[in-house]
Amino acid sequence: MAAAALRGARGLARGWGPGARWGQRCHVAAGGQDGEGQKAQRAAEASEEPGQRPPTIFSKIVDRTARADILYEDDKCLAFRDVAPQAPVHFLVIPKRPIPRLSRTAAGDTELLGHLLVVASQMAKVEGLEDGYRVVINDGKQGAQSVYHLHLHVLGGRQMGWPPG
Repeated sequence: MAAAALRGARGLARGWGPGARWGQRCHVAAGGQDGEGQKAQRAAEASEEPGQRPPTIFSKIVDRTARADILYEDDKCLAFRDVAPQAPVHFLVIPKRPIPRLSRTAAGDTELLGHLLVVASQMAKVEGLEDGYRVVINDGKQGAQSVYHLHLHVLGGRQMGWPPG
């Protein structure tokens, strides 16, 4: 991937303050589930409904009916900033072809999955994450997947904690 093809700009995502921690924007709700858990539950229920699934927000970003701060695009994928960043640098890498979940991939997806990781790595360099970063893929309800279109979160610009969730 040529550096000229990368359309990223180094910088900090909006809304992240000093001393913030992973998951800070999640709130405990009735029943003990956090906001992300509730979103994942609703998304899982919608993805299991019979019939035609409505397009996800990511499909709308791919077809340009929804806006996004796009950092990179090629014939296989898009990278764009997360609208609710959980770190000073937080972007997503998605395949253009909708794959609902990582657990629903097949052997024929091997090249695409590798490509997504290479793009994540190259964009992390463009974003100035020389000291490291985290790549996260949420899968299914218990994995807190809130959009059923495979996506890689790339988070960096601060020290990550362990365990992550």
